[in-house]
Amino acid sequence: MGQHADHAGRTAVAQNVQGIMQFLQQHPPFDQMEQSHLLALVEHASLGFHAAGSVIACPADGVAKRWYLIRQGMVEGVRGEAVPEPGTDGFRLGAGDGFPVAALLGERSTRTTYRAVADTFCLQLELDAYLRLLDLSEPFRAFAMQGASSLFGHLHQQVQMQASAHLGAQYSLDSRLSDLMAREPVTCAPETPLREAVQRMHERQVGSIAVTDAMQRPVGIFTLRDLRRVVAGADLSLAEPIAQVMTPDPVCLSPLATAFDAALLMTRRHIAHVCVTDAARLVGVISERDLFALQRVDLVHLARAISQADSVETLVELRPQLTRLVNGMLAHGADSVQVARVVTQLNDHMTTRVIELTLDAQGDPGVAFCWVVFGSEGRGEQTLLTDQDNGILFEADSPERAEAARARLLPLARAINQALDRCGLTLCKGNIMAGNPELCLSAQEWRQRFARIILEPEPENVLKATIFFDLRRLWGPDNGFDQLVRDLLAMVADSPRFQRMMAQTALNHRPQTSAMRAFLGQALGVGQALLDIKTEALTPFVDGARILALAQGIGEASTLERFRLLAERGVIERSDAEAYAKAYGYLQLLRMRQHQRQAQAGVALSNRLDPASLDALDRRILRESLRQARHVQELLTFRYRL
Repeated sequence: MGQHADHAGRTAVAQNVQGIMQFLQQHPPFDQMEQSHLLALVEHASLGFHAAGSVIACPADGVAKRWYLIRQGMVEGVRGEAVPEPGTDGFRLGAGDGFPVAALLGERSTRTTYRAVADTFCLQLELDAYLRLLDLSEPFRAFAMQGASSLFGHLHQQVQMQASAHLGAQYSLDSRLSDLMAREPVTCAPETPLREAVQRMHERQVGSIAVTDAMQRPVGIFTLRDLRRVVAGADLSLAEPIAQVMTPDPVCLSPLATAFDAALLMTRRHIAHVCVTDAARLVGVISERDLFALQRVDLVHLARAISQADSVETLVELRPQLTRLVNGMLAHGADSVQVARVVTQLNDHMTTRVIELTLDAQGDPGVAFCWVVFGSEGRGEQTLLTDQDNGILFEADSPERAEAARARLLPLARAINQALDRCGLTLCKGNIMAGNPELCLSAQEWRQRFARIILEPEPENVLKATIFFDLRRLWGPDNGFDQLVRDLLAMVADSPRFQRMMAQTALNHRPQTSAMRAFLGQALGVGQALLDIKTEALTPFVDGARILALAQGIGEASTLERFRLLAERGVIERSDAEAYAKAYGYLQLLRMRQHQRQAQAGVALSNRLDPASLDALDRRILRESLRQARHVQELLTFRYRL
């Protein structure tokens, strides 16, 4: 920049300090910076104009000496030396975005060519002023070092405050159990008479008493539920020792476990109390009442009501409570991964109860079977908008016996599918359901089906793999399920051609830059486009994690757990795994918030989002999350030479 242009740029800033300050305060991380630090930025900045089509910064410029912050307009970044052509599939930057940060911090030339897509104005800081601002402002420094991931905590607080205002609650499911234990646990020895133990419970007004040995290790627990069971018994003696009627080997958690851990455990095990132990010694007892006082969300009661429902009609009536539960969990600090786990678990309870009720109504088919779930339920990543992906696995030692078993099971499976649809788990449009004869198979038939998918990796078969290979046994005996998973992993590991075909198919779901152009350039008349959060944003993470995990023989189906295990094995960098986890969690959160708004408005749930409706913080993190999705796909491209 020439001296005359630099002077003119400084003059332009000086004449509009108030307007520029207001602009900065609308964009993160500037909205978190101290006023004096923002003034320091403005005082040392100049305003530069870059005509549409002009290159603002590129590798040929040498070591980066200037930081740019887009005030108005749009900039496209493309890796490499060549000047990008208009419409090149690079990443887009808009108002509030700065560049080239990595080059400035690394004291090197940028590896990206930045080109103005439209007439663009940028605030510009020389290197020495930029470095001083890094020293002054912690939020500015954090954003420079961590990018949009530094804003996730701020966004999480914002979401929690919004939901808390809606529900009038301020507590956190991330609270440690050590912070929730308000008093010493009520205990007794195994030889304590039942009458004395119950008297202690009454005096302390508690619903349980922990039974401990001489080392204060819990060996049992006795609750009001146990008391009702004992009273209903024919041979009650209040003089008998508590050890005779207690529930032995109580469920225990560490004081460092969270309220969410306890709630999830109570839901899974159908219990109302959890012992808290430190080095095996009892230090407290957490009850569902403690958690409800914390949450104002009746998670355990809802799970119990589902599991004890006496009819499908009752389950249908319980379904709307799931929406309120999601609202409440977000209000109490649960992140999107936690919410998805709870939604999946409650759907598991509902599916299990539907199976039990249908068996009661239709009778035992005479064939032992297990109910298998695929897709998002198999991964434990369901949201409010979900359909069924399930199948049946049974044992049969011949094709004839398999056909006979299938004839017995299919009417039951179809009835279960229909009942689940009434309960809010809608029928799969692709008929990926147990009532489909092609998905009601013996272990040997499933093995043959998986082998055909892998040995004949045509597009249709690869598409099936994206559903079937995220699988989990939900109900019923093993029937060879675990061995089937081991065989599947071995077959995938032995088929590089199938892996490559899966990777190629995964690249079909590229995050669309057109959706980002829409909201970044709305003021320029570029137009609007909707972003499908599921297929265009989340699916690249799910597909990438699946391919890499199956190739490594990892049987875990959860997307984030797959990334974690891949990092442990050195397949991907730990820093990348953490970045993927943050981006994936944010995108799930964005999806859940959309579903919440739609449910509250009484409209059909949809995954299609108008990015232009997002605020500055969400837009910035969305762009970063989509960049991470593209990074996963670049990893597949490199690994499989696509």
